[in-house]
Amino acid sequence: MGVRLGSGSAAGGRFRAEDDLVEAHEINVTPFIDVMLVLLIIFMVAAPLATVDLGVDLPASTAEPQPRPDKPVFVTVKPDLSVAVGEDIVARDALSATIDGATKGRKDERIFVRADKAVSYGELMEVMNLLRNAGYLKIALVGLDGRS
Repeated sequence: MGVRLGSGSAAGGRFRAEDDLVEAHEINVTPFIDVMLVLLIIFMVAAPLATVDLGVDLPASTAEPQPRPDKPVFVTVKPDLSVAVGEDIVARDALSATIDGATKGRKDERIFVRADKAVSYGELMEVMNLLRNAGYLKIALVGLDGRS
């Protein structure tokens, strides 16, 4: 009883037709399916969190109105982008001096800002920045009462 070594043995790695072992040509896809299911779950969870474009429809305010002072100072931005303090239209570069006169120099007094619907957000922010640069940090935005 001799042992055959060479290309026909199992140690050689090749099989002859007379050997009982047959090579399998199928790929095991079970690990592939497991990985794909895990990736699917990750993307299903992460996709809603990745949305940045959100539509916002802000509601009207239903908060209780705060009591107004006896002589409130109103700054109004009109549709033509002119600025008025009280009833008087003023130039934007003279806004600080006009507000100082209306408040008698009290920087802690609340300034009521109102703007027309047609005024862009950027223009309103420009007026609010002018007020902040003048030292007025208490600014209240005036809107319509949302309660019917």
